[in-house]
Amino acid sequence: MDILLTHGYFLYQDPHEMQIMKPYPPLGILYISSYLKSKGFNVGVFDSTFSDMQSFQNVVREQKPAIVGIYTNMMTKGNVLKIIDFLKNQNIYIVLGGPDPPYYAKQYLEYGADIVVQGEGEWTLEELIPHLAKYGLTGLDAIKGIKWLDDSGKLVENDPRPMIADLSEHPWADREAIDIEAYMRVWKENHGKSSVSVIHARGCPYTCTWCSHSVFGNSHRRRSPEDAAEELLWIKERYNPDLIWYADDVLTINQRWWYTYADELDKRGVRIPFEGISRADRLDEKMVAKLAEMGCFRLWNGSESGSQKILDAMKRKVDKLDVQAKTHLLQKYGIEAGMFIMLGYHSETIDDIVETVEHLKICNPDVFLTTVAYPIKGTPYYAEVEADILRDGNWAENADRDLTIAGRYSKRFYSYATRWMVNEVALNKARKNGGESLPRMAKMWLNTKIGRIGMEFTKGEREDTGQMLSNVTLAEAGD
Repeated sequence: MDILLTHGYFLYQDPHEMQIMKPYPPLGILYISSYLKSKGFNVGVFDSTFSDMQSFQNVVREQKPAIVGIYTNMMTKGNVLKIIDFLKNQNIYIVLGGPDPPYYAKQYLEYGADIVVQGEGEWTLEELIPHLAKYGLTGLDAIKGIKWLDDSGKLVENDPRPMIADLSEHPWADREAIDIEAYMRVWKENHGKSSVSVIHARGCPYTCTWCSHSVFGNSHRRRSPEDAAEELLWIKERYNPDLIWYADDVLTINQRWWYTYADELDKRGVRIPFEGISRADRLDEKMVAKLAEMGCFRLWNGSESGSQKILDAMKRKVDKLDVQAKTHLLQKYGIEAGMFIMLGYHSETIDDIVETVEHLKICNPDVFLTTVAYPIKGTPYYAEVEADILRDGNWAENADRDLTIAGRYSKRFYSYATRWMVNEVALNKARKNGGESLPRMAKMWLNTKIGRIGMEFTKGEREDTGQMLSNVTLAEAGD
């Protein structure tokens, strides 16, 4: 076997995901698999989602791949390091890709990886696989798109590799390499409907400061509408899912493309209910009506904050009044409106949080999810707060999502703030829409009071514990 691809995500080790149970297959490595197979390589895929580490180790021992390629992000980092521990000293080259390794390349390489791929992996691996077979780890300086350590232990970053220009020439994701039906069964058992994911575009050109562009940069490339529609027809005929999840960063970023795609689906008689993510400024009434006609049952919108000051600081390039209007427009056409809210962004105050709660009450979304901001290395947000980042333990013991910022309100404060927000918005919805029992509404009301009082009691607490790494220390750590 030339290469074994895996991703290090084990669903049954994730208590949070065990409560949600909405897994999707690793499309990134499935695209790499289909491309490499089209070029004649012998490729294996170990889908770890429903498996375990012992099974992975057994596959490696049995199939003896020359290379193991591992998609890595901040969620899977811990498992990836365990995989590296297992693969060390086995005469197997370890190649890492995905969003996390490029900005921590020296640390991953010193831990035991041989090569870090930056950007898309298809073209780089097409060149790298035969090079490693013939020359090993010598002569790597000629291969674009990789990072590696020279004989002195110095990090070498080769020239970047161009992005794939025409995605329609790329083979479809290698879904047949894994058990797609297992994903559909989990969805069906837990939510009553099966779901399959697709992606029709790569990259996002927007400038949100906290968002990582590690793999696709600030590019935006899309497949032809005909190719995308043909794949959806194949998915319908092969798997017949109840739902589709569009994994594009901004679903309706190019409205002309989307209208053509809708026509192509109509020609093929394909209509599968779907959800995805878009932006308020990429929606208008004509587009929303088309989405509803095509079967869109939910559209997520990254509102992030109800404070225009914070939105502008994030460089979201969105107006909160437009978010409110487009949320109501979606609901007018029977599409559920989902929203993402981020608390704790740099310079946020209690007044900004109050504005966000009022914004949510005006929007009245069908569902919203909250998170507390964390700095992802390589983003403008990380650079802005780098001198104040708090990190507990060494690099191997935490990921970027575990980082917090000195001087920010405490974790206890944001726990109370989230409690207040969720219940205040739910109570407002219950008052508007009815249908909730008095005991349930009383519980919401009590939680709003506990949350708001808790905020007052903890607003003086600041994040000032743990080991704060200065810029000098970060440099010494290998960045």
